[in-house]
Order: sequence, then C-alpha cells, then structure tokens
Amino acid sequence: MRYSIFSWNVNGLRSVIRKNALKPFISAEQPDILCIQETKAKEGQAEIDLPKYEELWNSAHRPGYSGTAIFTKVKPIAAWSGFTDDVNIRHAWADDTYGDPLSEGRIITAEYEHFYLVNVYTPNSKRDLSRLGLREKLWDPAFLEYLQELEKTKPVVVCGDFNAAHTEIDLARPKENELNAGYTKEERQGINNLIAADFIDTFRFKHPDEKRYTWWTWRAGARIRNIGWRIDYFFISKSLKENLKSADIYENYDGSDHCPISITLEF
Repeated sequence: MRYSIFSWNVNGLRSVIRKNALKPFISAEQPDILCIQETKAKEGQAEIDLPKYEELWNSAHRPGYSGTAIFTKVKPIAAWSGFTDDVNIRHAWADDTYGDPLSEGRIITAEYEHFYLVNVYTPNSKRDLSRLGLREKLWDPAFLEYLQELEKTKPVVVCGDFNAAHTEIDLARPKENELNAGYTKEERQGINNLIAADFIDTFRFKHPDEKRYTWWTWRAGARIRNIGWRIDYFFISKSLKENLKSADIYENYDGSDHCPISITLEF
C-alpha cells in the first residue's frame, strides 16, 4: 500500500477556491490524503466538489477562524477531533485573553491500517508574544503527550502548520528573528522535544542541507524574493523511517501565503 499525503495551510478554504487554486493542485498531484489547516469555514460553507474524497472537519466555534480538515480517498478506520479525554483532563485549558484553544478546531485525527494521521494547526504566539506562554507551557506539552499516547497503539504521522521554524536553515533571516514569534527559543524547544521523543522531521531527514520554505509574509514581495520560513512539517514515528519514500515542498502553488508539502509512505 502506497500513501501520498499532502498538507497545506490554505489561509481560508473559500479564498483558495475563489482563486481557483485548490482543484488544479488536486488534479495535478492526486493526493490520497490531503490535510488542510486554517479552513476558516465550517462544513458546507465552501463549495467543494471532490466526489472521490471523504471529508473530515474540525471547525472553530468562532466564524471565519482557524479550523482543520482532512480530505481522504482512503477510508479511515476512525476519525475524531481534538485531543483525547485523557489528555484534556490533565490540563487547564482556560485562556482569559484569547479563549479556549480547544474550541478553535486545531486538531483532527484519522486512523488508518498502518498509522494514525494527526492534522494540526498550532496556535500562533502572536506578534507581541502574548500567547507564547500558552504555547510553551500548555499546547506543546499536551500535543506531545497526545502523540505519545497514540503511539502506544500504532505509529503516528503528524502534519500541519507548527507556526515555528526549527533551526537557522529553516528561515531566510534567522539573526533578525531570534526574539520574534515563530523563532523564539521556546517555540523551537517544542520542536526539539518532538525530535527528542523520536519523531522524525521528514523533509530535513530526506533533505538535510536544503534551504526551502513553506510560508512567506504577504509584505514587501517576500515570496518573489524567497524571504521565507519553513513552518509546515510532516513528522513521523521513528518506526516508520523505512516506509518513508519521499518528502517534498511545492513552492510553485499559489493561493495562500503557505505552499503545500507532502510525504509518500509505502507498506
């Protein structure tokens, strides 16, 4: 069995459809499974015509905000939104400033024969770092707990927008951004902790020295000048290392400030 799995933060599903960017991408790449972040829509609000795909949605309570979805040709054994109850009850999720992150549609999980697939849209720390504490002390530890809980049953594939560049090679201007959201030591430590727990950064594993990016600010022609960040990832359990056949970035696709990424797994 061969799985072609793609991930794309579309920065608004209705927007990427209006720009006629989604269907040409799907037609060209033919993903078996497509994970989307920042849908900014609830199921039925976007005109999606993908009859070959089953749709799985986790939308934010707040209209036009956040949200994740999985479009899959391969029927999952099961699917659910958010963390498990065991993870939820171990943490105090109240956020007086921004609200409960569990209401923001940030995680959707699908179980397949050989692995769990977790699609995540990690909370942004905000320009003023006002949500960095939630990210460091709550979200990142709980997310790792969740992945390790799943791993007790079968291997895990996790993909999405992690809103952080891991090392200097993962952004065009590391020195200028050391104290900025997306490249603080706290956010980078969250990724360090994933790797220390034996999750493999698939793109860096396959392309150890390549400077390629998945997100560019809309400002100052950053994408044309390729002043970008790699903040979208596929991580896999170490036990899947031999099953990983490719890991790619698709900078040629427009429609969002992010571009799609993919892995291919073979069993």
